Amino acid sequence: MNSTKQIALQRVHRLFSLAKQVIHEDPEKAQHYIQIARKIAMRTRLRLPKEYRSLVCRKCKSFILPGVNCRVRIQQRREPHMVITCLNCGGHSRIPLKGEKKQC
Repeated sequence: MNSTKQIALQRVHRLFSLAKQVIHEDPEKAQHYIQIARKIAMRTRLRLPKEYRSLVCRKCKSFILPGVNCRVRIQQRREPHMVITCLNCGGHSRIPLKGEKKQC
């Protein structure tokens, strides 16, 4: 990883941590921090880390934090999975809870 991507990753980490701190007092400022972080990542062709990708709604691209502006539910139907619902746009994302089965 070259130096520009390392600097970009540090800035993305910093912006996401600032957004987590500010979302309770000023949600618009937190959204602005996430927009900046996404622009930095896109411009430097940096993929957001997995823990940050789950904090961005795939439909409206807004910052979602469980208990603040999204709802998290566990579903047992078919395969157990977790459903995250964005309260801004109503978009759903499903995350399986069991690991992949290995084929012999």
